Amino acid sequence: QVQLVESGGGLVQAGGSLRLSCAASGRTFSVYNMGWFRQAPGKEREFVAAIRWTDGNTYYADSVKGRFTISRDNVKNTVDLQMNSLKPEDTAVYYCAGRVTYAGSKYRSDAYDYWGQGTQVTVSS
Repeated sequence: QVQLVESGGGLVQAGGSLRLSCAASGRTFSVYNMGWFRQAPGKEREFVAAIRWTDGNTYYADSVKGRFTISRDNVKNTVDLQMNSLKPEDTAVYYCAGRVTYAGSKYRSDAYDYWGQGTQVTVSS
């Protein structure tokens, strides 16, 4: 089992920045990819960014490319999401996720095995 706990959400004005952090514990050595997803009210959960645990390769949704940066610390077992130039449409609950298998696409939520509880990000205009 892998436990994930997010922190760092909050309220920010458009154009501002926030940094989310996800702390992983348990069988973290089994994790292959870590990802961030978000879900706005009335919408489906969508992919934001992912990072491969071994070599740090990163992947981003087009909507956040150039504004968000995902990073990991293999010693602390944390994955961060630095969010800059935030827009009102970035408002959502952000979830950290981990996958331990190679099956499925890193861009799809159903490929992930473990999830955090979520943290609210609200961007005011």
